[in-house]
Amino acid sequence: MTHQTSSRLMGMVLKSDSSARTRTATRRIVFALAAMGTVALGLAVHFLVPGDAAGLVADALYTVLVYLFVGFLAPRIPRVWVAAVALAFSAAVELSQLSGLPAQLAQSFPPSRLVLGTTFSALDLVAYAIGAVAALAVDTAISARAAAWGSSQAE
Repeated sequence: MTHQTSSRLMGMVLKSDSSARTRTATRRIVFALAAMGTVALGLAVHFLVPGDAAGLVADALYTVLVYLFVGFLAPRIPRVWVAAVALAFSAAVELSQLSGLPAQLAQSFPPSRLVLGTTFSALDLVAYAIGAVAALAVDTAISARAAAWGSSQAE
């Protein structure tokens, strides 16, 4: 390998590494902004929309928020794994309600009710699955669109 070829390859590697860091930083910013919007929407649904359907939407948004947190903390892991972790975490929180500990904690610290809930419902598990799939689908679509836009800008 000639010195010129070696230098060209090194330049490509450095550019690729810089590009990956930029994508990671951008992804984290998008996740943070989306998390803020999700919290606002979730609180609005929880406090302003009556009925059981609102509770299911809020539960789905809970898993979307967990997806965004996991994606923010580990932006390079595959999206399917982010969705799986979000769903598993949400399900674990729901199953913990069977122990009664979240209900006891809510008595002494009422805001914990928003994060841990108090009463187990199998239907909440369905809402969590819908939230995980929705977050995965939106993340995949936005990333594909961003990649297409980025490649069109490179031309």
